Amino acid sequence: MSSRIRVVVAKPGLDGHDRGAKVVARALRDAGMEVIYTGLHQTPEQIVETAIQEDADAVGLSVLSGAHMTLFRRVLELLAERDARDIVVFGGGIIPDADIPELEQLGVAKIFTPGATTQSIVEWVRGNVAQSVA
Repeated sequence: MSSRIRVVVAKPGLDGHDRGAKVVARALRDAGMEVIYTGLHQTPEQIVETAIQEDADAVGLSVLSGAHMTLFRRVLELLAERDARDIVVFGGGIIPDADIPELEQLGVAKIFTPGATTQSIVEWVRGNVAQSVA
């Protein structure tokens, strides 16, 4: 029997719009995953601490503020410092297509842009995070 995928869904930075993050969190939960939603205005340090304490398999970041390069980079750096590179980082929000290749080079596994369906997110998490959960 395999364990359930554990996902931390987080809103880093000062962005106060969390409707999309809540919709994604609910879709993942409804698909049978354990979801920990951190709430608004989380620092990268708080997000990484939560992911480690909750033994998360993945962290989903929602960024609409334009600070995605800084915030994603810092979360990835902190995961590396804490020897938690095995936690898959994915994200979404208002992220220009031109920034996606650089985010992927940093180690972000997937970026979902506006218009992505919750089903596509659930399927991606199952296919790319489930491999490491057993």
